[in-house]
Amino acid sequence: MKFLVEIEKEEDGRWLAEVPELPGVMAYGKTSAAAVGKAQLLALRVIAERIEHGEEA
Repeated sequence: MKFLVEIEKEEDGRWLAEVPELPGVMAYGKTSAAAVGKAQLLALRVIAERIEHGEEA
């Protein structure tokens, strides 16, 4: 299963990573790599919770 991670640099210098297919999955980081890593971990958590509750991932 693959999801797109979109990244954007904020005006304050932080990076924002978001997974559009999973509402609410977004994370900030000092670097783009840090933000993407946090968003990936959050996405995995959301998918695991959906599976655990019998929802479609």
